[in-house]
Amino acid sequence: MRTSALTGDFLLGLVPIALVIALWQGLVSFGVAPAVLLPPPGLVFARLLQQLTTSTFHREIAATLIRLFGGFSIAVVLGVSIGIAAAANPAFNAVVRPIVRVLAPLPKVALYPALLLLVGFGHESKILLVTADALFPILLSTYYGASTVEQKLIWSAMAAGTPRREILFKVILPAAMPSILTGCRIGLVISCIVVFLAEMITSTDGLGHMLVTAARTFQAVDMFVPLITISLLGLILNGLLQAVRSYLLRGFPEA
Repeated sequence: MRTSALTGDFLLGLVPIALVIALWQGLVSFGVAPAVLLPPPGLVFARLLQQLTTSTFHREIAATLIRLFGGFSIAVVLGVSIGIAAAANPAFNAVVRPIVRVLAPLPKVALYPALLLLVGFGHESKILLVTADALFPILLSTYYGASTVEQKLIWSAMAAGTPRREILFKVILPAAMPSILTGCRIGLVISCIVVFLAEMITSTDGLGHMLVTAARTFQAVDMFVPLITISLLGLILNGLLQAVRSYLLRGFPEA
């Protein structure tokens, strides 16, 4: 029953994608957009399949994934740690809260020139930018999830003889896990956007660099290939994270 529901959801999710591709093809076929600027989807996907057979394209994808996973992993560790600490310690919360309120609305891409000057044009600046952008949704979701854990769960654990140092891992983290994973999904989407943007601004490799290079040489088909690729990577990574979420929350009714 569960498998058929997932299959139905998957097929239903393909409908809007098919409509977008059909609209794309219609714009080209009816001459609304010139093929020189908006190539037909069949040509773009054919070029993508051709690129997937080359080692150069694999290296570009690997460069983007290294930066994405590096920044996202750091954001998860920092966001969960700070969020749990802020929820558990009022004094720490009083210090962190104004900092978060000031920095969370700030467009982190504005910090990118400073990061370039501090750590250079390599992987480090892009990883730090991804971390800065993905950190806050994970931190805020963790704080919300941990601070809304029912006190009676903690009291019950303590009454059952659970040591105080183990309550974090046996009570608070499991209860806050749905909120934490929601923040991680948001952070992952942001990471995909930010790493691509950073590579477009300044990079010598990666999918964003591929797009800028193709645009500068007026190669429209090659310009759409990295766009489709980063979208597919985001779709795959989101699906993997959803599978992890379903596994970790298999005891929760909503999972």
